[in-house]
Amino acid sequence: MDYHFRKAKISEIPQIWDILQLAIKRRKEDGSDQWQDGYPNLEVVQNDIEKGEGFVLTEGETVVGYCAILINDEPEYAKIEGKWLTNDDFVVFHRVAISEKYLGKGCAVKMIGHIEDFARNNNIYSVKVDTNFDNFAMMKIFEKLGYAFCGHVYFRGAQRNAYEKVLHKSKF
Repeated sequence: MDYHFRKAKISEIPQIWDILQLAIKRRKEDGSDQWQDGYPNLEVVQNDIEKGEGFVLTEGETVVGYCAILINDEPEYAKIEGKWLTNDDFVVFHRVAISEKYLGKGCAVKMIGHIEDFARNNNIYSVKVDTNFDNFAMMKIFEKLGYAFCGHVYFRGAQRNAYEKVLHKSKF
């Protein structure tokens, strides 16, 4: 499969929103309260893309995954209950969702690899992320990829597990 990772386009919002809606439904079916409070929503996605922070993983013309990438922009991370590995510049990613048709094909791992490349390309060697305490699939991916559990952060009153990975200056 030939996957590409790039900034999302406004015209792709319907595809992205379909992927996110199914991911929201999947989280609910898994018994999770993550993403069950009206977030993320269409406005959040449009805002991501307009600010140049929305990214897609594609196969040909098909959007197979979505995420938002920000640099040094997560105020809640300053209030961590625990300790980050670094205090330098960091890339943070949110709203990772993979199309139903592409689940189990390693697309989330591919996407996170591209996010790490994005960080390196911006001379940033820390990637920070959080997920719900019951998102076992994502926590397993973080552990597999070498992310360290650093403590807890809070979003909209909910506790989340916080992770960080320190990147090497070059991939090789």
